[in-house]
Amino acid sequence: MYRCLFTTISTANVIIYNTEVNGGNIPVKADRDIIRGEALAVRAYCQFDVLRLFGQLPKGGKIQVSLPYSYSHDISTLPKYYTYSEYVENLKKDIIAKLDGMLETVACIEERSPQIVAEYREKLETKVKELLADTQMDEGRIAAEVVIFADKICTDEEVVRLKSHIKHMKETLESADGIGRKLDFIAQEMNREANTILSKANDLEVSNHAIDLKTEIEKVREQIQNIE
Repeated sequence: MYRCLFTTISTANVIIYNTEVNGGNIPVKADRDIIRGEALAVRAYCQFDVLRLFGQLPKGGKIQVSLPYSYSHDISTLPKYYTYSEYVENLKKDIIAKLDGMLETVACIEERSPQIVAEYREKLETKVKELLADTQMDEGRIAAEVVIFADKICTDEEVVRLKSHIKHMKETLESADGIGRKLDFIAQEMNREANTILSKANDLEVSNHAIDLKTEIEKVREQIQNIE
């Protein structure tokens, strides 16, 4: 089990290294960020398992257990060993990096949203022209239909709240101990906003981003179960 966990961690570190150093192999930044975020999540998840299976209890116990936390992409490099408190701090840093990746995904949704409305208007105008032939279009009616569509798919409020929750989780992770339950509550709120964004999505790209967010939020939620 121990060997399997660190083999997976080493693989994740290689992926993280390649997305940062050899990012040109994946030309689309959004795709690169998603891959890096997945690798960060896998590394943190495996390191949590190392702590859960082989570490000491967070409170009590006279034996101080030091555990390795690996950041190296070189499997021949031995990882540094950390005390329980230092180990948890490393886990928090990985989760914060993961949250930064989520903000990148949210930014992609923000960027895409006005494009969806513009594309809808263009398709609507094209269809109306085909139907009316030489008859003049009613620009007012077109504008009204676009407003209705834009209002239906609008996720501005959800995006603002989701960004606020991500920021709140980062701040909480950087605060004192005794934060596990609070982090779990914030993760639930983040998942609620991601669900609403997905339900409103009328675009494949936004849907994919929302699904990615839901997946990453669930991973973070699993990881924070081990933070006291």
